[in-house]
Amino acid sequence: PFLRLLEAQLQDQRREYEEEVEALKKQVDAMQEELEKQQQAFLQTMPLPPEVQVEIGIQQEITRLTNENLDLKELLEKLEKNERKLKRQLKIYMKAQDLEASQALMGRNQRESKMQAAVQRKEKDFQGMLEYYKEDEPLLIQNLI
Repeated sequence: PFLRLLEAQLQDQRREYEEEVEALKKQVDAMQEELEKQQQAFLQTMPLPPEVQVEIGIQQEITRLTNENLDLKELLEKLEKNERKLKRQLKIYMKAQDLEASQALMGRNQRESKMQAAVQRKEKDFQGMLEYYKEDEPLLIQNLI
């Protein structure tokens, strides 16, 4: 059982590592593409006048910022979705806690009411004279007072 647990943990770590490596490869590929685009744009703007070079540079920066903004917007949506999911789970958990607490309280109240009912029945069952030992008389009088 312990070895299976370790194997499962190792497989989980391996899978996470592979996913992370794949994500990093995609990120490197995207950066390489961006670098190639910038190099091509730079080579194209070399023979152009400085005003045109500035205009093209501004357009490229706007495009880059727009893409970055879209990525951030997507990340924000994922985080908001995760937040809503966690809030729902928290509400369910809190309701479960409240239910458990109320059940425990009800169980305790039922036990107490059963004990009170038992005491009441015992009181009803004993009617008439009280039988006691002579040596218990001082204790009995003290309890009656």
